[in-house]
Order: sequence, then structure tokens, then C-alpha cells
Amino acid sequence: MDDGRHARDEAVQSAQAFLDTPPDGEGELSPERRAHVDALGENVIAALKTCYDPEIPVDIYELGLIYKIDIDDDDRVFVDMTLTSPMCPVAETLPPHVEMVVSAVDGVDGCTVAVVWDPPWNPSMMSEEAQLELGMIY
Repeated sequence: MDDGRHARDEAVQSAQAFLDTPPDGEGELSPERRAHVDALGENVIAALKTCYDPEIPVDIYELGLIYKIDIDDDDRVFVDMTLTSPMCPVAETLPPHVEMVVSAVDGVDGCTVAVVWDPPWNPSMMSEEAQLELGMIY
């Protein structure tokens, strides 16, 4: 398995582990809270799939630019994302756009986006759907 796909798999596992681990001193998530967080997460992902780098005809979620999505107890969303390169032309506009789009999701009480560079993005981090769309199979 190559490093990019491995990094994406690790990010997904880390996010799932976060959702499955109650905060220190607190009990398990109630079934109602779990259902709420799962539904909110799906809606956040749907919103992220409306965000595009204008130079690439694939949404940022399928491109593998989203590394982590956390939802806190107050339904604030924290997104770790990267860009295709540090010199990406939309480096100044895409993260605030992601914050705005996620904050507009019904039930979300704000969003904070952090741009991270580790692991560095590479084309193998794209979903199969994105790879097929761009004709880049890894």
C-alpha cells in the first residue's frame, strides 16, 4: 500500500477512534448523541463535497484534502485539511470557504479549519472515484 493511501486510511481510522472514545471522565455516547453526531458528520461531508479547487473538477473530499473532521459536544466542527501544494493558488481562499460552507450546515455551531501539511498530499490520496474522473489510477 502506498504512503498516500495509507495516510488516508490512518486518518479515517483515527477519526473513527476519536468518535468511539468518550472524553476523559465521561461515559459512552448515548445512542441519541451517536445518531446525532453520525448524521451531522454525513451532512458535513455532503457540504464538503460541494467545495472544489477551481483548477480540478473533483471536490476536495474526494481529492483527499480533508484529513480529519471532529465534532465537539457543542456541535462545533473542526476540520484538518491540506492543499495540493503549499503554492496552491486558492491557499488563501479555500480554507475560509470550507469554514463558511461547513458552518452553514444545519445543526453546526461554527467551524474551524486548520491547514496541515503532514502528511503531504499526493495524488494517490484521492478516492477511486476521483482517480477515475481525472484518469489517474494509483
